[in-house]
Amino acid sequence: MSALWWSVAFLPLWTLLPVTAGKPCAAQSFGWTSTVCVCNATYCDTMEPVVVPAKGSYLLYETSRAGKRLQRTTGLVQPSAKGQDLQLTLDVRKKYQWIKGFGGAMTDAAAINILSLSPASRENLLKSYFGDEGIGYNVIRVPMASCDFSTRVYTYDDHPGDLGLKHFSLAEEDTKMKIPLIQAAMRLSRRPMSLFASPWTSPAWMKTNNSTIGKGTLRGSPGGPYYKAWANYFIRFLDEYSRHNLTFWAVTAENEPSAGLFTGYRFQCLGFTPELQRDFIARDLGPALRSGPHRNVRLLMLDDQRLLLPHWASVVLDDLQAARFVDGIAVHWYLDAMTPADKTLGTTHARFPEYFMFATEACTGTWEHKVQLGSWERGAMYSHDIIQDLNYFVTGWTDWNLALDLEGGPNWVKNFADSPVIVDRKKDLFYKQPMFYHMAHFSKFVPEGSRRVGLDASEETGLETVAFLQPDGTAVLTVLNWTPRNIDFWIRDPEVGFILGHSPADSIQSYLWKRE
Repeated sequence: MSALWWSVAFLPLWTLLPVTAGKPCAAQSFGWTSTVCVCNATYCDTMEPVVVPAKGSYLLYETSRAGKRLQRTTGLVQPSAKGQDLQLTLDVRKKYQWIKGFGGAMTDAAAINILSLSPASRENLLKSYFGDEGIGYNVIRVPMASCDFSTRVYTYDDHPGDLGLKHFSLAEEDTKMKIPLIQAAMRLSRRPMSLFASPWTSPAWMKTNNSTIGKGTLRGSPGGPYYKAWANYFIRFLDEYSRHNLTFWAVTAENEPSAGLFTGYRFQCLGFTPELQRDFIARDLGPALRSGPHRNVRLLMLDDQRLLLPHWASVVLDDLQAARFVDGIAVHWYLDAMTPADKTLGTTHARFPEYFMFATEACTGTWEHKVQLGSWERGAMYSHDIIQDLNYFVTGWTDWNLALDLEGGPNWVKNFADSPVIVDRKKDLFYKQPMFYHMAHFSKFVPEGSRRVGLDASEETGLETVAFLQPDGTAVLTVLNWTPRNIDFWIRDPEVGFILGHSPADSIQSYLWKRE
């Protein structure tokens, strides 16, 4: 018996799933609606390289509540369709947004959890996200200083009155945790990595309430010394990370700027109305970014719930002085169930098509404040939201913490949540949740440079779908079945033929096929 299988045989109560791609999942149930895949220092499930067969065949990956995890099969494209009424027709004449990518956040909490593992387990975790045998993340969000998923409250300049930022310095959380892990992820990835940064709060002495939490804005007004200092804080952050050979694709103007307008808000925040953000961008942050060595860093406005659209976009982007510095609009997912995508994302794209939209934060467990190991529903919630966003012009989607502990932290205000990867430090292992595999169906098969194309259903269906062309022209169709019934259908590509699809209840599938 090989050392690999010997190590797997003694993983207690875990069952090997019949996955054909790479190493199979070591499955364990914790009594929720599906299973997790268990990884340790000696074993972790992997994917083999994605090789799409020649024209005339197709490749299918499937993840299901029943236990499949990226199970791979192949089949033949048919010359005609027989016996099924539902057809999903690919229409490449309809071309929509280009895709930037998918990823997660390297918070202090994520870094603490990843570093709590032994070097071998840690390597398996990072490979699962970023390696060739992993799920192809190409986006990492980096908080600028502390957030609620930190163990303490800190900024990079906690010296009152230091408007010149002479005492600005990165924290140990950056230099000893986040930066080394980001560098390790970049070494593992063959895909170019895009980093973006978001601040939660300015130093307390810059704020009207002299506190990093609660209701408060920057002192003075845009164009004044505190707004100038805060804009320069962004520049100093980018300067310091560049000393570690890390450059950023983008920054957001503020994480959830509406939070700092609420009395008693529990953790780090900085309030902006849309008018304040407009003027801060126009007079301070925009000029600071464009006039120095970071002029190519993209600037994303909002970084808050999509229910604030299209109003915030109208206030900021109808102002020519602010709009010239803005590249995109960042949205969070937390109130998406209350806000129709067509009225928010769709209307915003129709009014401002030259500005890309990008989803910058999402997580489950925020209401219950607990981890649910093996929850299928939480994974399906991710896929539902991603598909909806992509069908309304969003160019990518970012999960929140890359890894959390069994409690859903650490989090200094006990605002615990769930994550695609949960670390059990005491056992030196981690659990890959259904959320992880739902993310994979987008991050692995819809790489940067893909483009959404038209997909027309012949009738109403319980399936949620979205289609793309990869940079090399390979077609990708993502199918989410969040219903309790199996659904059969045909995929029609006028240039290729027909693919007979079978979507099991509670599953997500990715179909890939060559068109040339």
